[in-house]
Amino acid sequence: MKEIENLKEAILKDEKEYPRMDLDTKFKFRCHPGVPCFNECCADVNIFLTPYDVIRLKNALGISSQEFLSKYTLAPFDKNLNYPVILLAMQENESKSCHFVGDSGCTVYADRPWACRMYPLGLASPRDGITGPLQKEFYFLLQEPVCKGFSEDKEQTVAQWLDNEGIDDYSEMGELFKNLTLHSFFDKGGKLDPGRMEMFFTVCYNIDKFREFVFESTFLQKFDVDDALIEKIKTDDVELFKFGCQWLRFAAFGEDTMKVDSTVANTKLAELKAKQKLK
Repeated sequence: MKEIENLKEAILKDEKEYPRMDLDTKFKFRCHPGVPCFNECCADVNIFLTPYDVIRLKNALGISSQEFLSKYTLAPFDKNLNYPVILLAMQENESKSCHFVGDSGCTVYADRPWACRMYPLGLASPRDGITGPLQKEFYFLLQEPVCKGFSEDKEQTVAQWLDNEGIDDYSEMGELFKNLTLHSFFDKGGKLDPGRMEMFFTVCYNIDKFREFVFESTFLQKFDVDDALIEKIKTDDVELFKFGCQWLRFAAFGEDTMKVDSTVANTKLAELKAKQKLK
């Protein structure tokens, strides 16, 4: 984790080594089986997974989110983390290769993670996501010596690369996740207790377990949720994650994003009044 923070600092400070790029900036790069380094970048690498990455991958593999997490991810422990993160686990072989890489390339290419789609582009947010005239997000090239794709003649703009790699859906979902991780709760020194940390992990990564929590507990008896939305989240993981983000804002950060069922609210109010009378 310390290495990631050091790289982030270097990118933000060293504009000479990491020139800032916008959507119209052009660069040369192409990855294909003909380049001598093909598949080498898919080994011994730290790939942080987003909630949408997990949804796409576990559905592509036809397994539950719990099985995916158990087989293919690592959850690093760091007491300084504000929220839980997960990494794609590498195989325990000599090259530490990705579980999903084969001789012909990525076997889950259509559902590959955001980080894999972006490469060789990186995206940086100065000052931990605070935006403004001098602090807006920018792109940069991760130009590693092992990669020979930069010697290819194919030229494109940043915007063309993002479009060709299908980044839009990932960016939309990533924004929801980013809004959680950069919440003002953390800026003010807030810390998630173990219960809320587990809640955060479940909503963001173990989406099938979150569905069980919603439908197999008293959750829907306590909160007023629209019938149409209930039908959507029964089967739609994306809609369930969006709903989960609202729930986290309510349960973890204390925002007024959920409607408490009037019957439950009245019961709680009656209990509170009874306690006050006893005093």
